[in-house]
Amino acid sequence: MLAHDIAAAFHQRFGTDPLLVRAPGRINLIGEHTDYNAGYVLPAAIDKEMYFAVALNQQHTIRLHAYDLNQSEEVAVDAVAPSETQWANYLLGVVAQLQQRGVQVPGFDCVFGGTVPAGAGLSSSAAVECGMLFALNTLLQAQLEPMQIAKLGQAAEHEYAKVMCGLMDQFASVFGQAGQVVRLDCRSLDYEYFPFDTTACRIVLCNSGVKHSLASSEYNTRRQECEQGVAVLRRHYPEVQTLRDVTLEQLEAHRDELGPVVYRRCSYVVEENQRVIETCRLLTQNDLSGVGQQMYASHAGLSEKYEVSCKELDVLVEIAQTTPGVYGSRMMGGGFGGCTINLVATEQVADFVQHMKTQYQQQLGLPLETYEATIVDGVGLFTDK
Repeated sequence: MLAHDIAAAFHQRFGTDPLLVRAPGRINLIGEHTDYNAGYVLPAAIDKEMYFAVALNQQHTIRLHAYDLNQSEEVAVDAVAPSETQWANYLLGVVAQLQQRGVQVPGFDCVFGGTVPAGAGLSSSAAVECGMLFALNTLLQAQLEPMQIAKLGQAAEHEYAKVMCGLMDQFASVFGQAGQVVRLDCRSLDYEYFPFDTTACRIVLCNSGVKHSLASSEYNTRRQECEQGVAVLRRHYPEVQTLRDVTLEQLEAHRDELGPVVYRRCSYVVEENQRVIETCRLLTQNDLSGVGQQMYASHAGLSEKYEVSCKELDVLVEIAQTTPGVYGSRMMGGGFGGCTINLVATEQVADFVQHMKTQYQQQLGLPLETYEATIVDGVGLFTDK
């Protein structure tokens, strides 16, 4: 098991007993590109996880080892700065956040690795940040609250990875609960858990194989387009702070002033927030078909209005739509690649996977990786047993 291998690698490399931490990646059932617009998201932590072995080393040096890459990085604690090594930035960004808040971070050793596929839209970066923060918080007895851990992880991503992500990914990694999806209100940071029954239906992820880079200009462009829309609407409705405060009627009334592109972006976000609310209502009624319809509508909006899909993702959703046992399907994550999330009747999962692989190969000539995901608890300790 990978977690055991990482603990063993730490013993071999540093010769001391480490603290062992696991931090999950996440799926988002619905609510995409709503988080940075102060809207609603509906994520869950999943059993694709990052594992950390961490110990203080009584030195003034931070020694990091990426197990999966077999790469190492050393930095003096008083010289923490963005690195040329991209993976190290997620960890160093966390240290910098703690230092900025007056936490004295001494030298420490860390070996980490995981089963979260990079570039698949499952938030490997947030899992790395939150796992590192949880470990240091425990070792240093810094008494950070869970929400502070999520926010510091987000700030590390902004400042060191240069990705202006919303809070959802880090929140899900910290606050996940087994068998539940959690609706986060990104404006108030209130949250509420909703049951997700994995006996009747399974979550299957289909990886398009197209690597997305969230730091790409397109992601930040979408944020700017939403902000442009808010700026226009505020002239007419001073109470509007974000797209969360906007109605479809207001958008329609100022459609010409917004222009076609900004109008499409804004209307997608407003509609997606409504879909999250409706999905939660349907979950409490155990109406999986209804949930699936909301997912298909979400994908159509992401593809046509928000324009963050790609041919590969659209094809995966089209195939899923005509496959027996599928309740719903949509692209998940920032877009331009990564995975689709599919709700599939438990007894149909094997057939679904086979059909998707065959059709994807036939239609696009591409191999398809799939992952079945189980909803698990958020970041925590594990034992090497």
